[in-house]
Amino acid sequence: MRAVQFHRFGTPDVLEVVDLPDPHPGPGEVRIAVRAAGINASDWKKRRGEMDEGLPQTLGYEAAGVVDELGAGVTDAAIGDRVFGFSAGGCAQAELAVLSEYAHIPPSLGFAEAATVPTSAETAARALDQLGVGDGATVLITGASGNIGGAAVQLAVARGARVIGAGSPATHDQLRAMGSEPVTYGDGMIDRARALAPDGVDLALDIAGNGVLPGLIELTGSPDKVVTVADFAGAAATGVRFSRGDTGRALYALGAVADLVAAKRYVLPAVHSFPLSHIADAHRAGESGSLRGKLVVAPD
Repeated sequence: MRAVQFHRFGTPDVLEVVDLPDPHPGPGEVRIAVRAAGINASDWKKRRGEMDEGLPQTLGYEAAGVVDELGAGVTDAAIGDRVFGFSAGGCAQAELAVLSEYAHIPPSLGFAEAATVPTSAETAARALDQLGVGDGATVLITGASGNIGGAAVQLAVARGARVIGAGSPATHDQLRAMGSEPVTYGDGMIDRARALAPDGVDLALDIAGNGVLPGLIELTGSPDKVVTVADFAGAAATGVRFSRGDTGRALYALGAVADLVAAKRYVLPAVHSFPLSHIADAHRAGESGSLRGKLVVAPD
């Protein structure tokens, strides 16, 4: 199969599309013919040598496609099913991928849109679980208009929470469409949030990672009521919990988002698709921040 790989760290020019042996699913896994795979910031961090040290490396942890091989014991999927999920082996940006966790794609959703869901949904659901966001809670979410932020807003709303979503003025219509009350990010945000919720903000989730943790602690009254997915150093300095997947993953989020999409209660980000052969261009676009929404790559 053809897959994205790099043999040295560096610029997007180090990325290659190479031939690798076809993978096969283990017990409880499925293999898909990939129709789209998500691209995340971790991909260019890996490519630059900021994460894993070994070489060569492949890329991609989320994908959508059609099941073409079943692992032993699989009873909830069949050959030909449309599914999306996680590739534990990190080789989803390829023609074939093995998914260790997966859910069926709702009929209304295309492959490219489905490939945008797994990482953002799991990260958001995990952080909301760690915060204890539930019915009746008032929660402030920073970075609410991004991919993870949008997932967090909508999953929190689905739980019955009142959500205040922080973002730039240009994103406020988007934040309202997702069910949140928008507040402008930046200087004075804490006061603006208090004005929206004079009875208090119970919890806060930081997805922006822009040094706002002290203000969120002030707003909620305790570092125990704040979680960040983006500010590791700030979490260590303030006592706020940093949410990470190696302490338990919210894999149920795949099915939860699928159900919300089917019920027309979930708005997905804009999708920008690149052919597999143009993976370097996708990295350049992602690193530059020139495109708002989610990047995916599709075999060509």
